[in-house]
Amino acid sequence: MSSRALRKLQGKTHQEIDQLPVVSNESGEESDGTENNESTSRKSKKSKPTKNVPLNPFELLEDEDNNEDDINDEEVLPTEQPENQTDTRKKKKKKKKKKQKEKANKDAHAEEDFEDNLMLRDGARNPEDNGDIPSSTPITQKMRALLFVEHKNLNPDNEMRRIFGSRVVQAENSRRQRQQRGRTRQKVSWLTTPRDNWPPMGKTGLTMSLLETRAGCQYFTFEHSQSYQDVEFQFYDAVESLNPQNIANLIQLHPYHVAALLQLSEVFHMGEDAQASAELIERALLSCELSFHPVFSLTTGTCRLDFKRSENRPFFLALFKHLSIVGQKGCNKTALEFCKLLLSLEPEMDPMCVLLMIDFYALRAQEFSFLVRLYQEWEAHRNLTQLPNFAFSVPLAMFFLATSQEEEPSKADAMLQDSLMMFPGLLHPLLDKCNVNPDPQVSSHPFFGPDSQYSQPPALKQLIGLYIGRCNSCWKQPEVLEWLERNVKVVLQRVEDKDSMVEQCRVKRLSRYQGTPRNILRHILISEVKDATAALPPDIANTTVLSYDPLPPVDSVCGYDRPARRRAVEDAGALSTFFRSLMPNFNIDEPAAAAGAAGQNGNDLRQGIGVLMDAMRDLLQNIRPMEVPVDNPGENAENDDIEPGEWD
Repeated sequence: MSSRALRKLQGKTHQEIDQLPVVSNESGEESDGTENNESTSRKSKKSKPTKNVPLNPFELLEDEDNNEDDINDEEVLPTEQPENQTDTRKKKKKKKKKKQKEKANKDAHAEEDFEDNLMLRDGARNPEDNGDIPSSTPITQKMRALLFVEHKNLNPDNEMRRIFGSRVVQAENSRRQRQQRGRTRQKVSWLTTPRDNWPPMGKTGLTMSLLETRAGCQYFTFEHSQSYQDVEFQFYDAVESLNPQNIANLIQLHPYHVAALLQLSEVFHMGEDAQASAELIERALLSCELSFHPVFSLTTGTCRLDFKRSENRPFFLALFKHLSIVGQKGCNKTALEFCKLLLSLEPEMDPMCVLLMIDFYALRAQEFSFLVRLYQEWEAHRNLTQLPNFAFSVPLAMFFLATSQEEEPSKADAMLQDSLMMFPGLLHPLLDKCNVNPDPQVSSHPFFGPDSQYSQPPALKQLIGLYIGRCNSCWKQPEVLEWLERNVKVVLQRVEDKDSMVEQCRVKRLSRYQGTPRNILRHILISEVKDATAALPPDIANTTVLSYDPLPPVDSVCGYDRPARRRAVEDAGALSTFFRSLMPNFNIDEPAAAAGAAGQNGNDLRQGIGVLMDAMRDLLQNIRPMEVPVDNPGENAENDDIEPGEWD
């Protein structure tokens, strides 16, 4: 407690303190001001406050905290202080600052360790050791989880600054700000950059809840409120009306309905309006992000979403389309970060088949070490070499790493040769895409000839077409083509020598790839790679695919059901289909709604339509072809002259 507070306890004034006798020490010398204050403090602890002065403890605390700097002015202290006391105070101040500095550094290190522990929650491993990291091992940057995402890498503007310079990006942003001056400011988002001309964000009814925490991962799900469910049913009706204007009208009333934004974005994409399509997808991402659970994190790689739940699937689709648009702009590093994020939501099932394109963005972003590490850590339990994209992209990344380090690409050569023997039907289409004429020895050899392409299963043909259509640009460099040519000749020599590896690969190639999984078909449909879509089976190519939910899982789960009344309208029968073919905007509910104000007339009209439809069904079911009687030639001689062809 300060001396001023002690004086208030004693009830004395400054004049009384000045009149206090000088206290002598044991040696008979007069003490200095510090000793005098200390003796006064010791006496004040024993003394009690006078009864005439009321005590206010809050006032004592306030004086002690806020007026410590004014104590020296109010107290009677000597004008000169001993030199040793001044040195002692300086030393104490230095020690105090040093301790504060050490404490700050300690807290900073503790915070970094905590962040690193969060990064490793998804099971980060040492690339040199496939086992778990011991607790005593120091955490380094290389040991971070593969699916760890940095917020700054999710913003394509940051990569645009690195590519084109900050002046170009700032000029573009300032131009947008001038166009959008005076409009409402949007909230900050990590996944996208909200524009000021977007409608203000309110409560949409879309929320997220935490289901459980298991094995270091947190499982979440999106949820729809009752109001959001009503909008969802209106959206289904708008889609079934086959009129895009109905979807646009719905978005005007509900500007942040995710499924409607995705559907209208596809309409603009088909109309070749890429800017409007991309903007609608960004609005869908903003709607999802602002409904995140407080614990949901985009960066740690340990947050999961179940793709089987229909409420979660629009977020998967919005992320997939957004990363494709970002990749088309040349922001390959940003697209790679979105691939990590999308893969981390459900890495085991991989419903969007991110593994079929993550290698492409890793090569384009020159993240060769990441691609090699992903292969080394996931090959044991995912068999990545069964996918043609990993079988060829990983040795290509190894080749680039060896070239940058001026080493011999021996590992890259061995893996590329194994891939060529496993997928011989990939060589000629790849060279055709690269506008390269193969060597006559290669083109005339049956191992890489047309038979290798015709004999491969349809599922493998789809995967090869997808890889060639997407990654052919990565193989056009002259040094890469020379490296490929050198290894192709080695493979031909091994084929001539009847290497056992060739026969093993042939057996594996024919036994595997029996049928295409549903997630790969979904990926091919959304990616729109012509080389892959041309190889789709007829049952998928002729199936109506919903843009807001392409190829949903067979065991799909929804938290609520669509009302039966609307289902009855869907199955209205042949008459409803006939009216809809004549009038696309025809709705059986509209006559009843228009006549609802008239009371019973609306019900009578609906009943009349129902009776008419039932009669039409009975009529169509009871129609039978009429049997034409066969006349004997002798009975009707007039018909004998009619030739059989004239009946037609």
